[in-house]
Amino acid sequence: MITVAVDCMGGDHGPSVTLPACEAFLRQHPDAHLLLVGRPDALSVGPLATHERCRVVAASEVVAMDDPVEVALRRKKDSSMRVAIEQVKSGAAQAAVSAGNTGALMAIARYVLKTLDGIDRPAIATRMPNARGGATTVLDLGANVDCTAEHLLQFAVLGSALVAATGDRSDPTVGLLNVGEEVIKGSEVIKRAGALLRDAAARGDLNFHGNVEGDDIFKGTTDIVVCDGFVGNVALKASEGLAAMIGGFLKQEFSSSIGRKIAAIVAYPVLSSFKRRVDHRRYNGAALLGLQGLVFKSHGSADAFAFEQALSRAYDAAARGMLPDVRERIARARPLLSASDAAAAPPIS
Repeated sequence: MITVAVDCMGGDHGPSVTLPACEAFLRQHPDAHLLLVGRPDALSVGPLATHERCRVVAASEVVAMDDPVEVALRRKKDSSMRVAIEQVKSGAAQAAVSAGNTGALMAIARYVLKTLDGIDRPAIATRMPNARGGATTVLDLGANVDCTAEHLLQFAVLGSALVAATGDRSDPTVGLLNVGEEVIKGSEVIKRAGALLRDAAARGDLNFHGNVEGDDIFKGTTDIVVCDGFVGNVALKASEGLAAMIGGFLKQEFSSSIGRKIAAIVAYPVLSSFKRRVDHRRYNGAALLGLQGLVFKSHGSADAFAFEQALSRAYDAAARGMLPDVRERIARARPLLSASDAAAAPPIS
């Protein structure tokens, strides 16, 4: 039985979204168990209160969406977010899910669980729909705004481990996001990262495709796209806005003139299918990679359907043994990572 610890208080909506999502998740996963973390008075109500595969774990504090990281980490030591992650640390749960403050979640998870050997910074990775009918895994999505070339190499190793563990490809392709495909393009950090990735590919440690551009994410040119957190977060928000734009367009057309209504009705099946295909809610649930435990981040404004998807992602990762696979791949790549760290270190005078 897979046990997932749920920060039921986090996000924009708290229990009004997380509890219905938990109910739906349990119906779809008969071998799953949930630890509902939060204030008992808010969680000991409704069908989950007596559910045989649920247990409430008390936490007296809540990390607000606008709490500074220091407050969440140092002052709110009994927050639902921290207690949920501590369930993974203790072994009571195989994964934790929260829709709370991203910066706080990353800081607390890194403090409680620590990073894997060879990894300096955890990264946030999620899947974005592509034209091939599948999804492209993109990282980092906001945890690390400023990255070195060595960090981007680590992200490539982490992303490869994630896709190999949870996807159908044992040797997924990696693309480095750049302003062009040519090796000579990009900042000095990107050029050096490209050199490190090419070296890794030459040694057989990574399946590096080369530089890719923004549209390659949605074309599905590579299985994985690596970038810094600033660029990745912008790409994520743009993709989320696409589905909202299509939904707004359909609503507007159905409320317009008769001729446009008829045109909208004819186009509706295709546009509706496309809207569902790019609906960011279906891809909700980003993995915090590089930690000694499984933690998944839900969008803060997620509805019950979207939060259920995040729970399912965490469950699948635990059920498929993602963490041991990630550990194994990083262990194999440790000489590569150590070599890149040594090359980046300043000379000793």
